[in-house]
Parts: sequence; C-alpha cells; structure tokens
Amino acid sequence: MSIVDNLNEEQKMPVLCTEGAVLVTAGAGSGKTRLLTHRIAYLIKEKGVKPYNILAITFTNKAAREMKDRVSRMVDCGEEIWVSTFHSLCVTILRRFIDKFEGFNKNFTIYSDVEQGRILRDIYKEMSIDDETIKKSIEYHIGNIKNTNANPQDYVNTVSGYVSGDKILEVYQMYQDTLRKNNALDFDDLLVFTYRLLTKFSDVREYYQDKFHYIHVDEFQDTNTIQYEIVRILAGKWGNILVVGDEDQCIYGWRGANIQNIMDFRRDFPQAHIFKLQQNYRSTKKILDVANKVIDNNSQRLKKTLWTENCEGTEVRYFVGSSDRDEADFITRTIRDLVAKEGYSYSDIAVLMRLTAPSRLLEQYMLSYNIPYKMLGGFKFFERVEIKNVIGYLRAIVNPRDNDSILRIINFPRRGIGESSIDKLKEYSQGGSILNVILNYQMYDFGTALKKKLADFTALYLDLREKSEGMPLSEFVDYLIKTSGIDASFDVSSDEEYNKKQNVLEFSNAVKEFEESNPNATISEYLESITLVSDIDSVDDDQDYCLLSTIHAVKGLEFKVVFVVAMEESIFPITRGGERPSDIEEERRLAYVAVTRAEEKLYLTRSRQRFMYNEVKYMEPSRFLKEMGFTEVSRRNISANLYNDADDAMPYTTKKVDTTLTIQKLINNRLNDQKKDFSAYTIGTQVLHPKFGVGVITEDKGLSSNKMVTIDFGGMGCKTLSLEYAPLQVLKRKGE
Repeated sequence: MSIVDNLNEEQKMPVLCTEGAVLVTAGAGSGKTRLLTHRIAYLIKEKGVKPYNILAITFTNKAAREMKDRVSRMVDCGEEIWVSTFHSLCVTILRRFIDKFEGFNKNFTIYSDVEQGRILRDIYKEMSIDDETIKKSIEYHIGNIKNTNANPQDYVNTVSGYVSGDKILEVYQMYQDTLRKNNALDFDDLLVFTYRLLTKFSDVREYYQDKFHYIHVDEFQDTNTIQYEIVRILAGKWGNILVVGDEDQCIYGWRGANIQNIMDFRRDFPQAHIFKLQQNYRSTKKILDVANKVIDNNSQRLKKTLWTENCEGTEVRYFVGSSDRDEADFITRTIRDLVAKEGYSYSDIAVLMRLTAPSRLLEQYMLSYNIPYKMLGGFKFFERVEIKNVIGYLRAIVNPRDNDSILRIINFPRRGIGESSIDKLKEYSQGGSILNVILNYQMYDFGTALKKKLADFTALYLDLREKSEGMPLSEFVDYLIKTSGIDASFDVSSDEEYNKKQNVLEFSNAVKEFEESNPNATISEYLESITLVSDIDSVDDDQDYCLLSTIHAVKGLEFKVVFVVAMEESIFPITRGGERPSDIEEERRLAYVAVTRAEEKLYLTRSRQRFMYNEVKYMEPSRFLKEMGFTEVSRRNISANLYNDADDAMPYTTKKVDTTLTIQKLINNRLNDQKKDFSAYTIGTQVLHPKFGVGVITEDKGLSSNKMVTIDFGGMGCKTLSLEYAPLQVLKRKGE
C-alpha cells in the first residue's frame, strides 16, 4: 500500500510531483498539513531520500511539533528531518557560523520586545527624543528596514514625512551598535544575519545548499521579503522546493508578510507546477458558504472556492445586542447552554475578536457565569518581572557581555545597589562590558560599601558560572534560585508576593519538563526554546477552558464552535480614515480566517452601542456582515435585552431594522448602571455566593461599576469576581 492511497486527488498530485518547484494554494481546512507530512514520508519511504536532506519550515513551534510527530508515525527516521520555524532554523545556523561577523560569538542572546524597548528608551533619552509618535515611527522603520532586507542608508533616503531619515538612521545605528556590544540579536536580526551569512560566505551557503535537497515551506503567504530570500537561496542548488500557502489567509502585512511572494514565486520559478486544494474537511457547508461570500470580494487573490462533503450544518447565527453588555451576556449564556445542554466542552469553544478591547467585559461575564477561560495574547508567563529576573541570571551566565541582563540582576534580590551606583558602573564600562567592571571592582573608585556589595555579587556570579558547567540543567536552576536568595526574597504574607514565589516555582517545574523531553539540554537550548515561543504554543489541548483570543493569535487552530464578536465598523474592519483598498482586503482576509476556524457552529455578534474611551458610541454594522449575506431583522418593542436568547440569534434577512430604542436612552441606561453603590463591599466584609458559599473579601481591585474583588471562600479557594455581575450577598460588614 502506498503512502498516497489515503489522500484525495487534489492532495496526491503535489505529493507525487517531487522534482522542481511546486506551488500549492491551499484553502482553509483543506488538509495542507496532511499533504506536507505525507509528501515528506513519501520522499523517504518510496523515493529513498535521506531524512537529513529534507527541510520543512512552518511558523509556530506547535505546528512544527505536530508535523514532526505525524511524520515520525509514518516513517521510523522522522526525528532526523529538520522541521522548524524560520527563526529556529536561523538560530541553528547562527549558533554555528555567527563568529564570522566581528563582535559576535555563538553564545549570543536573543532579545525580545522587552529588552529592545529598554535599549531604545536609553537611546531616546540620550538623543532627547520625547515625542511618542516619533518613537513609534522610528521603531516601525527599523523593523521595516530589516523585514524588507533593505540597505539602511538607501531606505532612509526614501523616507519622508513626520520623522527625518537622518534621525531614523542615527537611532538604527546606535541600536545595532548596542546589540553588537551585548553580543545580542533581536528577532528580526536572526533573519537578517542568516541572510548575510548565506550571501556573503560561500562556504556557509554551499554547506546548506548541499544539505537540503528538498525544501518545504508551510504558510508561505505569511513570509516576509527576507524569509522568502532565505528559502530561495537554500533551494539554489537542487531547485526542489514546495511552498504551501493561501493568499486568502495573508493577515500579517502589518509585520512584514508579503502577499506578493506568492506571485513572485511564479516569476522566480517559471517552470513551477501549480496545484489548488479546495476541498475543506473542517467546516459545514453553511459555514463555508459564508466564508466564500466574504472572501470573493477581494481582488488580490488566486480564484478558488472552498467546498466540502461535510453536512449542511446549522444556520450561521447573527446576534445584535442593544449594548456591549447585552452582547457579552448573550455570548456567555450561549456558551453555558452549549456545554450544559448540547454536550460541548469549554475547550471546543473560541471567542474571537479583532481587537482586545471587548475582552474586559467578556472576561467579567465569564467570571460571573463561572465559565473557565484563557485569554490568548494576554500577559505572558515568561514576561512577568520575577521570571524575567531569573532568566536574566541564566542569560548573564551564558553571555557575560549581555549588559541588559547584568543590570537586571545586579540588584535582584535587593543588594542596596541603587541607580547612582548603576550609573557609575555604566560610566566606567564606557559602553563595553559592565560585568568586567564588576568583576574588577577593586580597580575603580567605588566607596567601601559599594565594593562590599560588588564583591558579594562577584562571588555569587563566579560560583554560578562554575556550577553551571557541571550540573544538570534543572538541578542548576534550583541551585541558582536558592543560592542567589531569590526564593527567600518574597514576603509570602502578601498575596502578590506569594503569587510571585509560586511563579518562580512554576518556572523551575517548566525547566524540569523541558529537561525530561530534552535530556542533557544546555542553558542556551532552554533559553532559545522560551525566547522563540509564540502565543499559540501556550494553548493546552488537555485543559478544558474556553479560549478568548484575537483572530491573529489563533491562525492555524480550529474549534467546534466559534463566536466572532464586535463586528462593527471601526472595530472590524479597523477604519481610521483614508485607508487603502489593500488595507480593507487584509481586514477581509482576517474575517475569512475567523469564520473558517469554525467546524460546526458559527456565531457572528455585534452591539448597537458600545462603551469606548469613556463614552457611549453608536456602532454601525461591519460591511463584512452584508457581504456574508446578513442584514438585520425588523422588530418592534425592542427591550434592553434585544435578541438575548440563543434562539433569537438571527439568520440573514434583507429587511431593515426599525427600532424605538433611542441612543439617548441607551446612554442613560449606561450612566444609570454606573451609579451602582458597591461601598458595602470592602476588605474584611463577609459575603455569600450561591455556589462558593461564605467568604471574606481580601482584596479590592477596582472602582465604580468595574470593581473587582478577591474573596477567600475557604475550602473553595480564592476567587476574583466582578461586583457588577457576581450574585453576592453581604452577610457581615468589617467590624460588626
């Protein structure tokens, strides 16, 4: 039996077409991962290709792991294949060859947005740049220089407008100089330096061209200019490259993704074979009908129409709330009923939004209905201050030139080394290694007290450096946390400090889990794994929670039930005035991506008025709703809970809305809501909750109608609830 026997005819053709360039335009849910994994297995098992001569590139660690696992189940040697993200591939290449660039070595640190921001803040301060608009513009142009693989001087010569090209170039050069001194690269530099290696050094280029006989690129529509150039160079010898993409799902233009790459591929590989995958295995016919209708309005695409052998499915539901609170209430009550009455799990359900703004109200309602949820794209675990501090120690041990990490840990835990002392360290380092100044503190004009503190830090650092070379990774991390005094630095009588200590313990557990999957792993390998992690990698398939997320963050995922919320002009699509047709086309692609995440049920929701930026605004329906075939039902005697039952969510109609609920009345309703008195709910007050029982308020987290409180319910644990929505009853006030 051949590996291709269980593929459909659309999928078989690109699998069997193994030689030369191949472009596959694959619609949402059409089985592109299945195609890629079967093609790799086919090359190994039936064409006799060596696994280490195959490269597969995708965009998330989660997708890379899934692809590798699938191939490994089909062929015994799947582990030998290079399956990675673009950035992971570049890191591997750079760890081996970056010392070809002056000032860098293989122990370089990868800086995230946080570290980049700290460096740029220092540069802005030095250059006396205070205007936030100028700062954002400069940062945009720095990223654009790298993503478009442009020569900095040539690029700034073309810049006109709010910020001068000379200022952009000056900040860019200062920023890059600081990175080099710190032996550090940012995410964009991983691509830029890899491209430079491949173009400037023939031995590097020939090594990888000889190695990779067959190259596969997933999500090709999301590649930026420099990513495309890298894979084009890698394929330069053998010419066997397959790219799978869907221009209808190109939604990352704001970070450099270039939809033109699909068109350029046909130019650069004129003999390329082109195939289409149009059969969808994910969604019902009703859902696909809506998806096809909206995306058909885009002109910048290769024509294709998704079809499926799946069932018709239920009607796509369209709900209009009288207010954003009404919309949030409908969503959460519908989720509750889907789980209680229709047998769905919370993990089957996703609530997707264009912007995070609607999430606050949705989270409050989730809490009030006791619905477990996770907000994707929220504050990341590894970005928490206490975790960044522990990571700072690890980075400083691996890369002693990393000044940012040295400055992060020099006074953590507190050693009494204040800002004036840090300024002296910076001054004596003269832009070089701050650690060298610390290790040689006796040579400098420091006071006796500071010398003692630096001596203690020096002893700690040297001890950690020595222990790091002989201990297993997880054992060393535990030693670091204890020896440095981190574990004893938190005042556990405070809830906030207690949570920080628990987070540090959780970090230690995460290291152990990594080590179990990666025996003999080094500190560098662990740091690389957490630095390159994306939002989607944090989704736990084994946990039962409803997912709240931006649409961008869930690309590549699918759910049985999807809510697409806040479908209103200025929110979805985002309209700022004077937008280009290409901007609206990208917004429309985003709507298409959101709709095609749904397998069985799809809800589209909006509200007539929304509380935004401290005022009530009347909202117009998104133009995409009309393109999908939805206009609003005419109903009279509309109440404040307009269409608030799941059965009232509307299939499309061509009738116009006739409402007697005036905007002024809606505003008055909101203002009246804000007058609720929560003064009785103070810290120490005893309250009753119908599910959690009797508890005591331990923390007050807000004011007015947005007031959140933490309540200790004893055996039921601590819960953070919204006073506006939680069914609480005061039993005993503090002091009574």
